[in-house]
Amino acid sequence: MKVRAPNRKTATALLAGLASIAFMPSVQAAPAPADQRPNIVLIVLDDVGFSDLGAFGSEIRTPAIDAIAAGGLRYNHFDTKAVCSPTRAALLTGRNPQTIRMADLPAMKLNPADLTRDRGELPQNAQTIAQVLGRAGYATSGFGKWHLAPESEDGTPGHNASWPRQRGFDQFYGFFLGWTDQYHPNLIEGNRRIPAPETPGYHFSVDITNRAIAALTPKAGQPRKPAFVYLAYGAGHSPIQVPRPYIDAYNGMYLKGWDKLREDRLTRQKALGIVPANTLLPPRNPGDRAWADLTQTEQAVFARFMQVYAGFLTHTDEQIARVVAHLKATGQYDNTLLIVMSDNGAASEAGQKGSFEKMYRPNTLTPEQMLARIDELGTDKTQSEYQRPWAMAGVTPLRRYKVWPYLGGVRTPLIVSWPKGIRDHGAIRKQYVDVVDLAPTLADAARTGFPAAVSGRKEIPVAGKSIRASFSSAAAPSARTKQYFELRGNRAITQGKWRAVAMHQQMADFAADKWELFDTEADFSESTDLSAKYPARLAELKRLWWSEARKYSTPALAEAPEAFRLRERFDDAPDRVPLPAHLAPPPEPTAATSSQPR
Repeated sequence: MKVRAPNRKTATALLAGLASIAFMPSVQAAPAPADQRPNIVLIVLDDVGFSDLGAFGSEIRTPAIDAIAAGGLRYNHFDTKAVCSPTRAALLTGRNPQTIRMADLPAMKLNPADLTRDRGELPQNAQTIAQVLGRAGYATSGFGKWHLAPESEDGTPGHNASWPRQRGFDQFYGFFLGWTDQYHPNLIEGNRRIPAPETPGYHFSVDITNRAIAALTPKAGQPRKPAFVYLAYGAGHSPIQVPRPYIDAYNGMYLKGWDKLREDRLTRQKALGIVPANTLLPPRNPGDRAWADLTQTEQAVFARFMQVYAGFLTHTDEQIARVVAHLKATGQYDNTLLIVMSDNGAASEAGQKGSFEKMYRPNTLTPEQMLARIDELGTDKTQSEYQRPWAMAGVTPLRRYKVWPYLGGVRTPLIVSWPKGIRDHGAIRKQYVDVVDLAPTLADAARTGFPAAVSGRKEIPVAGKSIRASFSSAAAPSARTKQYFELRGNRAITQGKWRAVAMHQQMADFAADKWELFDTEADFSESTDLSAKYPARLAELKRLWWSEARKYSTPALAEAPEAFRLRERFDDAPDRVPLPAHLAPPPEPTAATSSQPR
């Protein structure tokens, strides 16, 4: 068929139409909506007891933390795992530490054949909250203490599976082991070890705060990407080190001693509503000296140790204030979920004399010798630890301290702030929370969750449950009603208001362990053992402990690993006492006996 060409009039009209289309302004696609999910800043303090923050009854000045609490929530039934690595493993993964093979500290040298709870290496199928948030679009940064990798890992390829970069952090800067010198830290950055800074006036807490602020600075010209910042300070873990003005600010404060300090803190806690008005102050822990029994020289010296610790916390609080000020100045504070917590109770490791020159070594100096060198406390000339009874005061009104199964070791402050998501400012929440619940809570706030499988590999189930409902309601039910605890053979089980605790004599029959029973609703401080009054209730809780342990731990119960078994006995000795030689672990079996039952 012959096609007729368009006439001139038609052609002109067609060209005009094409021209109008060619010069028509292009239609811009609507910009993608800004990511409105909150920033998440998780601040972890170290060895800070239940009563060591102003918002929880302390005389120590922590105005920034107190202001965060005044604008958010304080939880007074928050439990940890009583020592750093198990707590941090539970915090970052939402699983019980026994389940993820971090029942105690990381392995010094990994035994690849060890698949028990004491392997000391996080399994690859236990995603961390950093991995979860990173996959959900968050920028993830970690600063400060790690202590979740076998000591034999050096950061090189094939020897860094447990380093932070391999566990979900885009960047990490901090230290690898349980503690470091605050003036001359042993540092890692990414997957390498780096030299300690030699800058005059350097302090580690300031350094990591600077880096956290940089990580929380919006990038100009780029769409908003929510940030997750894990800020794990060395404070208040020993060595207690802080510039002199912070120490001098507490001159004379602690000459009244630890016994009076406990009483004063409990009075403030009751006035604040942190503890019930009927809370009793348990007797001084057995083995701890009475302040009145000290000589005047001892009192002067020991008070100065506590001054340094208090100044250390105030200095840390100032760094947290800088983070808050930056978030406010950049318009991010209202939509930042900010959590402040401690990993376990106050530390008792230095015994009745404290450590002056070096940590974890017997103090051979007399009080008079320490007094002559008192100005060295807090400087880089000493790596000091305070005396054990200050830890007793730090956990007021609770019993014992770090690594013990009583609440003094387990219960710590928890503060949660999120102006956009929390309206009940300054309230105290009484819901029971375990540290395993925090990672699922952060995932919930970020509108994501822990996966059931990654790359076709099944993940270890998460034990924690989100507590986000308690953000908006004091009447919200607790996310959990029960939680089991075990560390170095010592045990505890919580169910509702009831809590049972068992102390274990190392290398003895577990069946001989003495159990105690507490009604924590009527007796916040575990002051009164009710085991004789309610034997049936205790028996029920013991059965529940075994049920939970078999569910979460392989094996359900065992002696502590040898390295930790030799560190201390859980008795009433006034100082840390190693396991006696006659109770040391038996030698490894020879080839001739290896097939015999053990």
